[in-house]
This record gives sequence, C-alpha cells and structure tokens, in this order.
Amino acid sequence: MRIARVCLLTIALIGVVATMSATTITPYALNARISPRPLTPNDVTLYGLPASLEVSGGLGTLGIGTPSYLEVDVTISNTYASTITNIVWSCTGPAGAVTLTASPLPMTVPVYLPSDRLVYQVSPANGRVELRPTVAGEYTVSAAVEATSGTTNVSVTLNAATYEGVEVCAFCHSGGLVGVPDMYPSWLTTGHASIFTQGVDGLIGTHYSVSCIKCHTTGYDTNASALGDGGFYGVQQEDGWTFPTNLANTNAAISNFSSMPVNLQHVANITCENCHGPGSLHATAFGDTSAPNWPLLDIPYNAGACEECHDDAPTHASGTQWYASSHAVTTTIPTSEAASTAQYCVRCHTTAGFITIVSNIAAGNGIVTCTNVAYNAIGCQTCHEPHGLTIPTSDNHLIRIMSSVTFGDGTVVTNGGEGILCMTCHHSRDGSAVTNVANYQAGIATWAGGSTPPSSHDFGPHDNPQGDMIEGINAITYGLSIPSSAHRLTVTNSCVGCHMQSIASSSPGFLLSGGHTFEMSYKTYTTNGSTVVTNTTDQVGVCNQCHGGITNFNFPVEDYANVGTVLGVQTEVQILLNELSTLLPNSQGVVDGSVKTSLSVKTNWTTAQLQAAYNWQFVANDGSLGVHNAPYATGILNASIADLTGPSVPGSYDAWATNYFGSLTNAGAMAFADPTGDGVPNWLKYALGLNPLVADQGLTLLPNGVVYANGSELGGNTPTNTLAISTAADITFDTLPGTTYQIQEVTSLSDGWQNVGNAIVATNSGSMSYLTPTAGNLQQYFRVVSYPTP
Repeated sequence: MRIARVCLLTIALIGVVATMSATTITPYALNARISPRPLTPNDVTLYGLPASLEVSGGLGTLGIGTPSYLEVDVTISNTYASTITNIVWSCTGPAGAVTLTASPLPMTVPVYLPSDRLVYQVSPANGRVELRPTVAGEYTVSAAVEATSGTTNVSVTLNAATYEGVEVCAFCHSGGLVGVPDMYPSWLTTGHASIFTQGVDGLIGTHYSVSCIKCHTTGYDTNASALGDGGFYGVQQEDGWTFPTNLANTNAAISNFSSMPVNLQHVANITCENCHGPGSLHATAFGDTSAPNWPLLDIPYNAGACEECHDDAPTHASGTQWYASSHAVTTTIPTSEAASTAQYCVRCHTTAGFITIVSNIAAGNGIVTCTNVAYNAIGCQTCHEPHGLTIPTSDNHLIRIMSSVTFGDGTVVTNGGEGILCMTCHHSRDGSAVTNVANYQAGIATWAGGSTPPSSHDFGPHDNPQGDMIEGINAITYGLSIPSSAHRLTVTNSCVGCHMQSIASSSPGFLLSGGHTFEMSYKTYTTNGSTVVTNTTDQVGVCNQCHGGITNFNFPVEDYANVGTVLGVQTEVQILLNELSTLLPNSQGVVDGSVKTSLSVKTNWTTAQLQAAYNWQFVANDGSLGVHNAPYATGILNASIADLTGPSVPGSYDAWATNYFGSLTNAGAMAFADPTGDGVPNWLKYALGLNPLVADQGLTLLPNGVVYANGSELGGNTPTNTLAISTAADITFDTLPGTTYQIQEVTSLSDGWQNVGNAIVATNSGSMSYLTPTAGNLQQYFRVVSYPTP
C-alpha cells in the first residue's frame, strides 16, 4: 500500500504529470519516479559544482533554453536499487524526438528534499540526465528502468514556455474576472514586487550590484541558449540596458528604474513567473481549463521555488537553515492514513493541507476538511503567503496568519504575535483535556477523525501541545489555580521570539540553530578514540535578555520537585515526570513502581490514572522539560501526584500548612492568611521556611515593599512595621559571602536596566527575599546582578 501511495504522489507540482507502468510484474515494480531536481546556490557550493552552473527551482514549467535536471529516484527501503542494471532515457517534444544530455550533477549530490532523502536515492545506474528545451511546448521524458528481475517504465511531462512579464499576469489577475484569483494588487504590497526597483534606485544601500539581480529579476539566465526566453537577461541584451553606475535616486521623476525600457521593467523584480514558471502557454490558453496539462504553470509546494534564491548562506540563509529543521522531515504517516482520517491530519502535516485550512480560516469559513492529502514537507510556502493575501500591512514576512488561533478547548489566543502561526498547529489536537479523558474512558472518538472505540493514539493532547503549555491552559487542574510563567506575556512574538533568534554567522551553531531551523540547541561531534561523542549546546542568548548569565536551559529556579534543594529546572521537571510515571500502570495494566518513558494508556484505567496520564503526556510531549512554562508544568505534575497519593506532597505548601495547622480546611492555613497578625502572610513565610505561628521572626516589610531579613536592611530605607503593598514582586535569590548583589528592573526590554534600592553585600550564605511594588505598572522585568565585593 505504501509503495502505491509513493508512486501516485510522485511530483507535488501542478504542471508536471508523472506516470508509471511495469512491463514485467516484479517485487520491485513501481519503486521508481522521475523528478526535476531543484539546484540551489548552496548546492553549487556544498558539492563543489562549477560556479557557472545554472540554478533551478525544479519547476515543471521552464524557460526556453533553461535546464531541467532530471533524475530517476528509487526507494532505499529494499534491494531494488542494487538490482538496476541500466536506465534507457528518451524524450519527445513539439518537434518529435528530443536529445537528452548528461547531467552536470554528480552522484555525490543527493535527492533534493531532506524528507525524500529518508525514502529515496538517485538510481546508481545512469540515474541523471539534463533536458534543455529549444522550443515552446510539451515535453515527455521517459525512463525504462532495467533491473535483473524486470523493467519499470516511468515518465514525466514538462512544459517549456517564454516569459511574458508581470503586466500580462495583471491583465487577468487584478480582479473583476469571475473565478480568476485576484493576486496582483496584493502582490504589489510585498517586498518581492519592489526589491529590484529599490535596489537600482539606491534605496537599500550602496552594496546593490549586478550580482544581486539574478534573484531579483524574472527569468535571469545568462546561458546563450536561453537568450530568447523573454527573461530579464535576454531582454536586457536586446535593449542594451546596463546596470547604473550611480544608484542615487536624485530625480524622483526620472529614476534609474523608470528610465529603463518598459518591456525590461515588466520582467524586473520578483514576479509571478519566478515561482510559477514562464507563462506564455498559460496566457495563450485564455483560461481554457480543458487545455492539456492545464494550468500550464506550476503551483509549487516544493521548497525549491524559494530555495533557488534563499539557500545562499551566509547572507541569504533562511532556506539553508530550513534544511536543519524538523519541518523539513515531517512524517509521511498522515498521508498514508485512510482519506477519512488523513483529511484531518494533513492540515498540519503537509503544505497543501495547512494552506487549505489557514486560507479558509482567514476567509471566515472556519475549519474545513482538506481533500488534498499529497505529502509535502512543511516548507516555505506553508508559513509564508507570497502573494500578500490576507497579510497585515505591518508584516513584511508574509506570514499566513497572525491574528488569532482557537485551541482545541475553545480558548482563543490573540497575544502570540507571529507565533500565532506556530500555535495554529502546535496545540492539542484532541479538544479539551476533560473531554478527551471522558470520551476515551467512555470508548467514543476523542477527536474528529478518531476511531471508535478509541486507540491509545487517540488519548492525550497529541504530539505537540506547546501552545497550550506556553499559555498555561488545557491540562487537568483538579479545580486548582495553577500558576504560569510570564513567557506568554513578555516574549515578543511568543514561539518566534525565542526559536527564531539570530545566530551570528561566526558561531558554530549558525545554520544549525535559530532562524528557520527553529532549533534552540545544536550538536557538535568529537571523537574519543573510536567513540564519537555528541555535544549539545543550548542557544541561551535570547534567554539571557531576561535571565542573565545562564549557560544552558537547565538552570536552577525553584525546588519544584520538592527534593530539598534547587536543581536545574529541566532536572526538576524530569524528576516529577519520573515520579508520576511510577504511580501509573505499565503496559500490562499493573502499577509496578517503575519509571516509564512512554505510557500505554488503556480505557479501563481509573479516572485518576487517566487524568494523571494526560498531564504526564502534556508535559512530556511539550518537549521543553519546563522551559516553556515551568510553574504550569510542575504545577500539574505535582497536582497529579497529589491526586494519586493524597493531598500533601512532601515539601509542598499543602504539607507545610497541614503540618502547622492540622488541616487545609483551617482558615489559618490559607496562603494569604496572617494568623499571627505580624503583616507577613503564610505564603511568604512558607517561601522563607518560617513558622507561620510565630510573629516577628526577623522579617519586616516596609511600605514600599522592601524586606528586612535577619535584621539586615536590603533596601536602604528607614524600617517600619506598616504593611502597605497592593501588588508586589517577590524576588528570591541565594547569596554567597564576599559577593555583592544588585536588583534591577525595567518595564520594557528595549529600555535600560535601573537599580532597585542599594547594592546588597552578602556576609554569609543564605536566601534573600526582596519584595518590590509593582502597582501601576502593566509589566516589569527583574534581574539580580552579582559581582565580587570590592
């Protein structure tokens, strides 16, 4: 079944038609395909190819005289490749037989997509050729793949055309024609529409040169065979235009761009035909959808159309970074599901599915099913809308959606900025936590497309509930108010603000983390004798804007796991995950006390076990081990442990209050109660390890929120026993003798840090707690700077 799916979804391009047949029925039939391979600037550098080699977007519609680098790809999951003895290539075109030439791509160049490299390799026997069409029309390339046990015939159809220029596209796509997409007006607002214009008019700096225009114009190909293709270089040669020596736009009425020949202006900038291919066949068909191979243009979901320019590190590295991302190798499993299920899965697992769902959301149609279940990795077009449709004018990244996202439990999130796009997929698929547990226990489908009775795959929040975690919602909370970190409020653009941090090109983590890799860490490898050692480096630069001085994500925050000492936050979360897993059944349904790395959840588990299992999966599947939202992650884990073992977890507030007050129902046990009347609430005495039944334990609060601890004034103000705090921040930090500490605050990370109170000189080891008022401020950030005491 998988083999048949692969052959039917050979080429994810409209305008390219691939067919396959087997002359002999063999175990290896239908394991081959013909692909037009994109070739990027980074490919040329990485594989040591000639610098003069023409790059390619791998489109199925190409210009006259422009090469298509064709290859036969065969699966690597069986022995088919090793049985191939030869490939016999042939091609027919508008004038009959067409000569194919040897490809300039050596076998060291792999198949294009990272996801395809997991499945395909280029045939080791005569697997590559080059097609360079000489006249416009349809070309069918065939390959007879000869193997020891039979022959498999594969073919692909491509179109050759000439460039018409953007004004021809605008004639139909400017609105007013029923059924014709209105793309041109919105495209005019994008950076693609004016990048060349700005460059030659000196509006983007003096660095702009001839080397830039190969990507900033349409159909730029300096090969002599392509001079008649209607592209920028050919028209430039015909008109005799030369690149201006002076980029300064000194006369607005007669700028460098406006003084160019008009027909050259029409193929300047990054226009429709850069991505869709030359449009002469499409234009002359005049909308006849019955024309063979309609629409005679590409609608590419393959990243090659973008990578032809954006895979050119270090200066144009977005595409290069993408190769190192998990998005580039997203699973193909959803597209192999039954259509009734796949229509729900592909909305997040394929480019076409995501575009369908987001476009309908933007149009106000809500969530709709997606019938296009072809596999495409999550690439450039998935997240970016190149035509500028429905894009806020303030966004120059052409992000498809960033207004709001509705989570599975109905929560509408509007504060995520550009991260709204990420959260559209990165949230719990399976509805609300409470409903998921109840439906699973009742043996009914837990999500649209889920099975009845549900399988273990239908239980829990699904694979990537990072949006729910950051927002601190949709876990089992047992009726408690679980606190959240400030990340959801303070990190600009949420997910994007951290995962797409800029990494210097001089860093060993460049192209492996940050940017479009979306990775927060990178790996390097060293050898110790015959052993390869993997070293992981966390990219904490963006974290240090707030947290200051950390070197990895596992830095100490609080004793979340109640172990009696403060360990790294990820260590604390893992301790709680392990502890909770010991309280849950194993795959045989027995609570054996073992630590588990995965759960085999069954519908006959008790409600308490299912609720705890949901929270375990919620934290485990988030993947950050508390970094996204440590208070919420540890809060729900502790709550689940308490629900399975009793209300008081050793070291928790409940245990502390029960110890002093005998019962949590005692009014004096409430966190904000002040049973001694000394102005210090229970929660603060708990945080400082003090007895709540004893007043005036060397702790005095001042009207401005300054704390007296152990008789040592931290704020440098006259002490008073009056408590007058409406809202305050509790800043707690450990001290070491011989060290000076300075608390600082800022209301916006773009401002400079300001000192709060005087510097604190520590004379012994201990824990300092400092309260500072926050009333009247919408937000504040705090940090503690330490340095050796002079």
